[in-house]
Amino acid sequence: MRRREFIRLASGIAAILPFAASAQQPAKVPRIGVLWHAGSAEQEGTNYKAIVKGFADIGYIDGKTVTLEHRFPNEQPAQFRSMAAELVASGVDVLVTVGANAPPYAKEATKTIPIVFALMPDPIGSKLVKNLARPEANTTGLSNSASDIVGKRLELF
Repeated sequence: MRRREFIRLASGIAAILPFAASAQQPAKVPRIGVLWHAGSAEQEGTNYKAIVKGFADIGYIDGKTVTLEHRFPNEQPAQFRSMAAELVASGVDVLVTVGANAPPYAKEATKTIPIVFALMPDPIGSKLVKNLARPEANTTGLSNSASDIVGKRLELF
């Protein structure tokens, strides 16, 4: 009887062991690339503070639960292009772009990494998205002055 009990015990351990090993794997910390338009965090001012605080407010603490990779191209087209490519090559999980100039460079740099734009004046007119309701591809975001919203504002007025 002892031999049968030993075999059952060994079989049970062998069946459970793969699950125990996978449960001990450390969680991957998401990496978010942020492509700004100014030359530094100080020049971005309240927008920079708002993004960092906004992530923290929903539980994403920079350096703990998420890694924010900031790039500041200082409104230089060549730097937008190289910094967007650098963020994509580094393997960020999401690209966040701030301002009107950054999103097209991010879209040019990747077709697979999700891109979220903020403070983009006219994403439809700039051909960043085809439609705000269904942006398609890997690009989406917020705009407060898109061309299709202007008509609705006039209706309300």
